[in-house]
Amino acid sequence: MSAALPVLCLADLVHSGREVALPVEIALASAGVLRLEAWLRILPGRRYVGRGVWRDAAGVRRQVLAKLLVGKKAARQFARERDGARLLAAQGLPAPPLLAAEYAAGSGGWLLFPFLENARAPGEEELDMAVRAIAHLHARGLWQEDLHPDNLLLQDGQLYFVDGGGIRAQTPGQALSSPRALDNLGMFYAQWPIRVEAGLSGALALYRAQNPASGGKMHLPALQRAVSRQRRARLRDWLKKITRECSGFCLRKKGAFGFCAVRRDKEEIIAPLLESPDAHIDAGHLCKDGGTATVARVEVSGQTFVIKRYNIKHFFHALSRCWRRSRAWRAWREGNRLLALGIPTARPLAIIERRWCWFSGVAYLIMEDLPGEDILHRLQAGEVAANAAEIDAVGALFSDLRRARLSHGDMKGNNLIWQENRWALIDLDAMRAHRQRLTFERAHRRDCRRFLRNWPPDSPLAHHFCKLIEK
Repeated sequence: MSAALPVLCLADLVHSGREVALPVEIALASAGVLRLEAWLRILPGRRYVGRGVWRDAAGVRRQVLAKLLVGKKAARQFARERDGARLLAAQGLPAPPLLAAEYAAGSGGWLLFPFLENARAPGEEELDMAVRAIAHLHARGLWQEDLHPDNLLLQDGQLYFVDGGGIRAQTPGQALSSPRALDNLGMFYAQWPIRVEAGLSGALALYRAQNPASGGKMHLPALQRAVSRQRRARLRDWLKKITRECSGFCLRKKGAFGFCAVRRDKEEIIAPLLESPDAHIDAGHLCKDGGTATVARVEVSGQTFVIKRYNIKHFFHALSRCWRRSRAWRAWREGNRLLALGIPTARPLAIIERRWCWFSGVAYLIMEDLPGEDILHRLQAGEVAANAAEIDAVGALFSDLRRARLSHGDMKGNNLIWQENRWALIDLDAMRAHRQRLTFERAHRRDCRRFLRNWPPDSPLAHHFCKLIEK
């Protein structure tokens, strides 16, 4: 290992924040030096996970996944990671073995695992494989407290459980109780796009075949309720993150005279837009210049973005809007909600609100550009058989909105964009999530009626869509 690299100890990471230059060497008290080459996840002052090179006791250099735990909670987190890894190994479940681990009071703890080269989280096509793996986990009396696809890694056709810190045991070696298994399986499905709920019946049958002791007492309505409950909790937590400092978002401004939140992975690229949105709108390609909203397509660093400015027309308009959340806020929230549900939309990147003593004024929403065709250009009146895939995708979109109890509020044709064999929704200012079924049904019917008005009432396409939506 290069002697020229900076050498840090665990205690140095406590105040390192998110920016720790790589490569770097970490001194491990009883296991030599670890050379870190890439960060995989950082929770500042708490947890640093990275890929590196470690020389073991036999002098063999190997690629490892390193978990470095520091701060006030390091002792508890270290014990959970170590105990979870041991539980998985004791029950013979597929997981990267714990190579070495140590905790030192006042410094922190570290754990090393083999790095799984070319491993990835399972996709929808491997969902059945994931359900079988979870059934085996439950059959051995264990569950994963934070069960989501990234805690399963697929390598060469084998799924491995990772993140031992979330592994819990009821009675190791004996099947998990049905309520616990139901809740955990519901949590797993809540992490996927909402469209996969259509396959819950088949998933439950597969789970029962692999774990009859727990699955035999599980029923489809109970699983559907568990998924809905877990999805609501996940969405609630996720929508809190979009307005605070976290790993996914950063706040550039928050207070009585302004608010600005931006996706952390895009902050550097769109920084010029955040500093002077009006100048970029004036210099960009104007898509819409209405009284209440101005939309422009702009280019920064070779990438295309869309800025939507929510205008204030006059004094009385300002008075009517100042005490309410801005329309940019609603579009920001609902865009992130759709992404969490796996429903395609233009990815919202940043929101800017200008305020005066907390009263709302002009606001801006910055989004990724969706260059596809809208549904009016994609589907010509009279064409049905030639556009079967696009028509079926409309049914899938309405089904997803119905499962999520979401109404769009303005289903005109140019708000549906064809993207990767699915319809993406844009212009989310009027979108609403409904708690009550009755209010959702009314709003859903309005969405359906507005959608059907995109075509002449006597056209074959309108008749086909009418039957599809009724179904």
